[in-house]
Amino acid sequence: MIFRLLRLILVVIVAVASQPWHGAMAQAIGHGSAQLIADQTKVIQDLTTKTDGLEKKISDPGQDDAELVDIRLRLENNSRAALNSALAFRSRLNDINSRIEVLGPPPAQGQQEPAVVANERAALTAEKAQINAVVASAQNLSIRISGVVDRIATMRSELFRSVLTKRYELTDALSPQAFSDAHDQFTGLYKAVASWLTFAFKFKFQAVLAATLMALALAAVLLIGGRRLFGRIFEPNPSVEDPSYLSRLSVAFWSTLLPTAALGVFLASAVFFFNYYNVLRGDIGTFLNALLAVIGMVFCVNRLTNAALEPRLPNWRLIPVETDPARWLVGLATAMALVLGLNYFLSVVNEKMGSPLSLTIARSFVATIIVGVILILMGLLRPFRARDGSWRPWPAWLRFIAIGLGLFTIAATLLGYIGLALFVSFQVVVTGTILVTAYIGFLSARAIGEEGGFADTSVGRWLSAKSSYEDTALDQLGLVVSIAINLMIVLVFLPLILLMWGFQPGDIEAWAYKLATGATIGSVTISVLGILTGIVVFAIGYFVTRWFQGWLDGSVMARGKVDTGVRNSIRLAVGYAGVALAALVGISAAGIDLSNLALVAGALSLGIGFGLQNVVSNFVSGLILLAERPFKVGDWIVAGDISGTVKKISVRATEIETFQRQSVILPNSNLINNAVGNWTHRNKLGRIDIKVGVAYGSEVKRVHALLLDIARAHPMVLKNPEPFVLFANFGAAALEFEIRVFVADVMNGSTVQNDIRFAIFDTFEDEHIEIPSTPRAVVETKKHEAWPIDDDKMEVEFAERERLEAEAAAEQARLARTKRKGRKPDPG
Repeated sequence: MIFRLLRLILVVIVAVASQPWHGAMAQAIGHGSAQLIADQTKVIQDLTTKTDGLEKKISDPGQDDAELVDIRLRLENNSRAALNSALAFRSRLNDINSRIEVLGPPPAQGQQEPAVVANERAALTAEKAQINAVVASAQNLSIRISGVVDRIATMRSELFRSVLTKRYELTDALSPQAFSDAHDQFTGLYKAVASWLTFAFKFKFQAVLAATLMALALAAVLLIGGRRLFGRIFEPNPSVEDPSYLSRLSVAFWSTLLPTAALGVFLASAVFFFNYYNVLRGDIGTFLNALLAVIGMVFCVNRLTNAALEPRLPNWRLIPVETDPARWLVGLATAMALVLGLNYFLSVVNEKMGSPLSLTIARSFVATIIVGVILILMGLLRPFRARDGSWRPWPAWLRFIAIGLGLFTIAATLLGYIGLALFVSFQVVVTGTILVTAYIGFLSARAIGEEGGFADTSVGRWLSAKSSYEDTALDQLGLVVSIAINLMIVLVFLPLILLMWGFQPGDIEAWAYKLATGATIGSVTISVLGILTGIVVFAIGYFVTRWFQGWLDGSVMARGKVDTGVRNSIRLAVGYAGVALAALVGISAAGIDLSNLALVAGALSLGIGFGLQNVVSNFVSGLILLAERPFKVGDWIVAGDISGTVKKISVRATEIETFQRQSVILPNSNLINNAVGNWTHRNKLGRIDIKVGVAYGSEVKRVHALLLDIARAHPMVLKNPEPFVLFANFGAAALEFEIRVFVADVMNGSTVQNDIRFAIFDTFEDEHIEIPSTPRAVVETKKHEAWPIDDDKMEVEFAERERLEAEAAAEQARLARTKRKGRKPDPG
């Protein structure tokens, strides 16, 4: 209670103290909010009026599928505009709610609050109510539009079913009157085309010529540029007797896609330039568009069948059929595409010229019957030859599908279901062509993505010859190319298939918009465009980081003669920082709120607490190693039983290569928590110790002098610090000496040790200095074990035995020296 009273007094003091300023500010804010409310109310009213008009259009029975799609797109635009109007109040609503929270809860019944606070609370509550009313209107309009869109979807489904299931009477279509109507139709078409040609060549000849030449130039750029870029990648090479499967796939795919794309560019640009120069009039433009579409379809089918079957070059065929059946298949497929193309073109002519329905039915009847017959002929064809010379048919499943589709098309046509038969025929030709081309593309992408596949292509061979790419890099690049080809196929061929199956461009546009803006699942919005943007941003940041690493290392630190270990540490630190920054920017560009990752961070912390201690320990230890640099890349270190050269320092582990060329991956925590010896920490100067023993009775000062001369004579031994020879010990079997020398590079220690030992052996041999081999300590041990010292007789026997063994060893050494010098042994 006391706290509420103090809070109320504070609010009153602030309100009274700032009343002039606050009143002016509140008045300005209230005026701005009122203007915003008025503007958005007007927007929603306009959207409601537009929605009413579009909803009335739906009731018109003459609407076709394309018009319904256009209406749906406009309605969805209205819905988005309404929701944007509602979102315009988000900032102001947050301000109002924050201010009301500062004012506190309203007083209980029977209590009063200051007039200033009460007036402000009332104004804020009224403004919030007005805003909520506008937001509710926008939401209601969006809900209403959603219902209308669902109604349009139902109407389109019914319209599609009615087209396919409508039955026509064939009696009028097959009567002699149909021939008369067809004659009149062709006469009218001839007159229209002749009239246009006369007009074009008389008044627009230069425009027609310029448009044609520009269209040809664009097509030539694509076709010739493709040939220059890819060489013979899209045409078979007759000199190759046994091309690889990947080569055949690539030739089949690109020899279909690139020429068809070039022809499409030519036809589309020709129409564009004709329209630009006002060469086409309404009906001729419609006829020309239809005719060019037919030409493109027939050309694509012909190119695909020729590429897959290759009647001229049997070794380049994808399907192992014989030559004559291959020619038949190419001809039948092209004829089927030509029949359907002409039927489509005539349907456009009939629609534009207002032909009777009987002529449309007769035309479709003839086209579907011909297509059905062609399908049956394809299914009955025997394209394979057995070893005994007999002809074999297609596989049973493929043969039955072709014959079944042909019989179904003919039966549907004879029963009067012309629309269904025409739809099936069209999908067999067009969708079949698209699917076969896409399937060949997928096979090509899979072959390129396999190990060694990209290196076998012409581009891969060119890169291998012109650059320093290794096989591993080429395989990785082939995987990227494979993914890019698959993505291109999906983006190009999927919309084509949808268009062939009755979907309108507006449908694809709507789906693309939903993918781009994102689909909301709960409180999470998934946007394909946002994800792709994030990936692209991360990839750019990653490559920029790698470039900056190379530039910093090769151009800045290398010129500054920076130590190799320092360069490695800086390069790694820059790399990790750049990749982390690129990841954060990519996540933000993808539209992911980093605050939503708090739950993930909490789960990760829990995982660290339970099972990731070692990983985190190694990570932190790696950062310490990079910062403190107790060793660097190239140092010779000793860590426990492991001795070798440091090859790589990462944040989790360090790679050490032993002198046996074994790579040891040592966790960084072991290097931080345990003792590590570094032979090359400050510099490569190091001391080498070489132990040698001489027999008792040798002249020790002479031995000392000889060893010192040997050490000083070696070229790798430093003069300062000078070599030193230590008389180390009276050993059990020998007088022990130790040579201590310093070398400039301790990595050469093994070579120096080897050379000095050879020199010692040769010098001692020349000076007749014996290096004993009898283990005196072992003899002493056996003596104590076999004969107790307190027995005098046994002591005398042991001394005699020891004398005899020493004389025998001396004699053996004398004989060995004599033999090495090439003299015959003295028998005495």
